[in-house]
Amino acid sequence: MKFGIISTFLLLLCASELLARDVDRRSRVVDVRVSGYLGDRIDACIEHRVKAQDVNHLVEPFRHRTETSRWQSEFWGKWVLGAIDSYRYCPDPVLLEKIVSSVNGILETQSEDGYIGNYSPEAQLTQWDIWGRKYTLLGLLAYYDLSGEKRVLKACGRLADHLLTQVGPEAVNIVKTGNYRGMPSSSILEPIVYLYRRTGEKRYLDFARYIVDRWETPDGPGLIRKAIDGVNVWERFPYPKTWWSWENGHKAYEMMSCYEGLLELYRETEDPLYLQAVEQAVNNIIDQEINAAGSGSAFECWYGGRAKQTQPTYHTMETCVTFTWIKLCNTLLRMTGKSCYADQIERSVYNALLASFKQDASQIAKYSPLEGCRHPGEEQCGMHINCCNANGPRAFALIPQMIYQVSDNRISVQLYAAGEAVVALTSKQHVRVVQETDYPASGKVVLTVYPEKDKSLNFDLVLRIPEWCKETSIFVNGEQQSAFVDRGYIVLSRRWKTGDRVMLILDMQARLIEQDRMQAIVRGPILLARDSRFRDGDVDETIVIPTKDGCVALEPVKTGNDFAWLSFAVQGVLGTDLEGETAHRTIHFCDFGSAGNSWDMKERYRVWLPKTLNVMTTPYSRY
Repeated sequence: MKFGIISTFLLLLCASELLARDVDRRSRVVDVRVSGYLGDRIDACIEHRVKAQDVNHLVEPFRHRTETSRWQSEFWGKWVLGAIDSYRYCPDPVLLEKIVSSVNGILETQSEDGYIGNYSPEAQLTQWDIWGRKYTLLGLLAYYDLSGEKRVLKACGRLADHLLTQVGPEAVNIVKTGNYRGMPSSSILEPIVYLYRRTGEKRYLDFARYIVDRWETPDGPGLIRKAIDGVNVWERFPYPKTWWSWENGHKAYEMMSCYEGLLELYRETEDPLYLQAVEQAVNNIIDQEINAAGSGSAFECWYGGRAKQTQPTYHTMETCVTFTWIKLCNTLLRMTGKSCYADQIERSVYNALLASFKQDASQIAKYSPLEGCRHPGEEQCGMHINCCNANGPRAFALIPQMIYQVSDNRISVQLYAAGEAVVALTSKQHVRVVQETDYPASGKVVLTVYPEKDKSLNFDLVLRIPEWCKETSIFVNGEQQSAFVDRGYIVLSRRWKTGDRVMLILDMQARLIEQDRMQAIVRGPILLARDSRFRDGDVDETIVIPTKDGCVALEPVKTGNDFAWLSFAVQGVLGTDLEGETAHRTIHFCDFGSAGNSWDMKERYRVWLPKTLNVMTTPYSRY
């Protein structure tokens, strides 16, 4: 039965209450709006990617159970997760109608045994079947949280119960299903824990524990043991003879999805080993894989990419990897409060994520290499979509949720972006926080607080100081404060009155980073790139970029291009001829997110620039 106009209207009437109920349970951020450039990108993603999607096209594969190998069944779940988070951020009746219609379409395909999917009966449990069920279950649970409809939760239970008849201690071993050491299949751990949390049914918790137990068997991926033992994520198994196969245990996206599920199980069991394993795996990924743009992977697998990032490499920085990395770091940030995870999120959002988004907001790239040309990913599974176009909007919808964190009597500002939010310190006391800033164009951030009931209120305002920032100034109502940074944060404890203003000034000096006789410029959280659209020379030519104490003198450029969010000029020594009149000249850089954003194959961009060798200043042994 279709969800009618009256029902949609009623859902809209109660939506604010439902949103407040669920968001308060998770983060106590009642409402948030992002403005400025970042807010424009979020709005564009909702309008041109999420709302523009033909959702019936995503439901159609579920009506035909003939598939034996492909992953069509992930697309609906990814889309609806992004759509629901987009709706939470900006309630829109048109988007809600699409969400409701798609959910009804999916539920109509559920068979008597509870199965929802597109695999033929004889092919179930192979390839991407359980992976697709994971996304369906995640999507339906997200809709249940939004709507409170019991029929949806019941459908989730039937879907999970059918899987429990096929996989488990007395049935098929889950890590022997699908590909990549069973990681895609066993990443269903995350929604299974969510289902337990919403129903209290012990069989789901038991199944979650069974999945984790299977990881540590000889056939499993060893996600806990290998993390605790400090095995690099790219060296956990021998190099695979067949890349796209069960034997490849280095698949980045699916590995992190399993760790997401393990963190959710940790919430329920409080087993410290689970949190320790995830933190050690994440620290290894930071050390071994994450590049200057805040992402990693090649051909969708870990490969020791941080040490190899200056080398042109096929299929790097899959957007599904970028999003899952951001999501995993955000979960750890909320569990531990450690600023290092917010630092990772900031770098990934402002670089790798924004770089994946076409300037006209029509598409999200599958890959975002550090040099070359951006272009659309291929259509997958015989459908007019691919995994990253389906998954990318989830990352943009997650941004508003990551800006503020509220716990006890403390408001923590984890990301700096123009906009405002209403947060709940208690069920009766809300505080409105307004951010005025053009960050990261500059390092100036002004926050104004407005307690909404009492005109003054005692609480802590906690400001994250990024790890790259060397000098910080902070003022409260015009008076400079001592800027004592403790574990990445400044804590301001006082009785706040309505209209109190905090001004934070972060050091935005550009830094030169070097690796393998290549060099790149980073300013604040922003990675810079040359772009051929500046028409200032060959982006591949060698250069010596002058520095002072490791810093680069950049001049902001506000005119002369219509493609870049941020652009700068720098004086450099180009090429190999010091006697020519054109050796010393001005070249331009833009933010990596803007580089190549037209997706025009005639234009090129580049992050890592070759450094010209000077034998007069570099001893021969250092070549």
